[in-house]
Amino acid sequence: MDGRSEFHTPNSGSKRGGWITFPFIAGAFVGLTLASGGWQANLIVYLIQEFNVKSINAAQISNIVNGCINLFPVVGAIIADSFFGSFFVASISACISLLGIILLALTATLDSLRPQKCENGSSFSFCSAPPSKVQYTVLYTGLALACIGVGGTRFTLATMGANQYDKPKDQGIFFNWYFFAFYTASAISNTAIVYIEDNVSWRLGFGLSAITNFIGLAFLLLGNRFYTHDPPQGSPFIGLVQVIVATIRKRKVRLSPKIEDYYYGKDGSITEIVTTPNKSFRFLNRAAFKTEGDIHESDGSIAKPWRICTMQQVEALKTLIRIFPLWSSSIFLGTTIGIQASLTVLQALLMDRHIGPHFQIPAGSILVVVLISTSISLTIIDRFLCPMWQKLTHSSPTPLQRIGLGHVLNILSMAMSALMEWKRLQIAQAHNLQDRPGSIVPMSAFWLFPQLALVGIGEAFHFPGQVALYYQEFPKSLKTTSTAMISLIIAISFYLSTALIDLVRRVTGWLPDNLNGGRVDNVYWALVVVGVLNFGYYLLCSCLYKYQNVEKGEDDTIGEDARGGS
Repeated sequence: MDGRSEFHTPNSGSKRGGWITFPFIAGAFVGLTLASGGWQANLIVYLIQEFNVKSINAAQISNIVNGCINLFPVVGAIIADSFFGSFFVASISACISLLGIILLALTATLDSLRPQKCENGSSFSFCSAPPSKVQYTVLYTGLALACIGVGGTRFTLATMGANQYDKPKDQGIFFNWYFFAFYTASAISNTAIVYIEDNVSWRLGFGLSAITNFIGLAFLLLGNRFYTHDPPQGSPFIGLVQVIVATIRKRKVRLSPKIEDYYYGKDGSITEIVTTPNKSFRFLNRAAFKTEGDIHESDGSIAKPWRICTMQQVEALKTLIRIFPLWSSSIFLGTTIGIQASLTVLQALLMDRHIGPHFQIPAGSILVVVLISTSISLTIIDRFLCPMWQKLTHSSPTPLQRIGLGHVLNILSMAMSALMEWKRLQIAQAHNLQDRPGSIVPMSAFWLFPQLALVGIGEAFHFPGQVALYYQEFPKSLKTTSTAMISLIIAISFYLSTALIDLVRRVTGWLPDNLNGGRVDNVYWALVVVGVLNFGYYLLCSCLYKYQNVEKGEDDTIGEDARGGS
């Protein structure tokens, strides 16, 4: 189906938009995803083996990088919406990403840009010689540029692609293919490129990442003549800040119960809100209270945007405040996943990763199990479990139910990780490996697969559940921003996981540089306790929360839309 006839540029009669743009946007996204996965998935191993970074420090750096990658999309979305548009931000970000990967490739190519290798023949860098200031500067500059580039393209390309279609059905089909491309490209980069880095050379692996980044950028630029370019409309976050500022400036104003004393927009429409100002968080109603000089008497437009706002803007901020407790409960859910991911890579480095006599699974590829598990679980949930649930209960599972099940599965995964690590440490002690840094425990890395698969299953429940919840509960002015809340959760989670690992390392002896002599199992049991407490907090929040924008029977449709877009 070709929707080109439905799109026109403001100053041209040429046909733009529609499915002709899909090959260019898909090619750009696949290329950029391959590039980012090529250096991100194996970063911990690269820091340990090539930069002599201690294992826990490498995990900390990786967590910070992951946090930045998930924080920058929010910044990129605000810049695109407010100032430059999606195409400009995506193009510039792709160029920045390319520069960052080139710098990383140079650190793998030039001996002067990385510290000397160990002389003890160990496959792990437990050397005392740290990188120099210049080497650290080049490394961190490359990582910073690569993070900015990924953050400015990942969600911006999704928005740009959806903007090429008028019909929701076409947008839904686009998102289905978009997420399929994301999972597929991520799986390829986490296996093929990571294998090349581990078994051929880091220079070739990073070089392939740079090449795929360039190809993605080329696809994006070549399709420019076919794209519909929506002009920036202004970020909804500015409106939220205006409500806060206007409330502070009118903090001494006495509120009125009369509806005509509040501002509902230039045309005075109140169709989108309640007939009287909502009593919850009543103090915020001051932002919409009309005082002298706030409104142009000639046409009813706002004269002082930082002193008065529409009631719709006020209600939008109230919605965010109401949903904040539920949103915050997902932060610790993501934190435990972030800690588990970094520690699992370190565990895999110290386990037997061979498949047959000649092939060894790269440690950085071990997390691809989560991607595969999530993809398979999403299909099973969408095609079998949800229809079965609907047949038995005559309703689809609500977003809150799906998120709650994700919490439970995540706790079980942490418990499984603790048991597996306890067994690994028992084998390490039996072979006297606790005082031998870098020694491989004679235990197959396949034992890590069940816990990672369980994480993927949990993600298949709580990720779509969160998308559905935020999409249906956020006000209309914030619909395009609602999914960015997931990215923000992931960013905060990785930063918090970094802080928690550092706290555990300072307070306990559970995380030494040689994990064979540590107690990572205790770390996982601590995560189980945190997960249980957080689940209790989630249950309290979900019991107290009342759906704002969903009427009876409407949740089923939204749930189906969210699953289709995930």
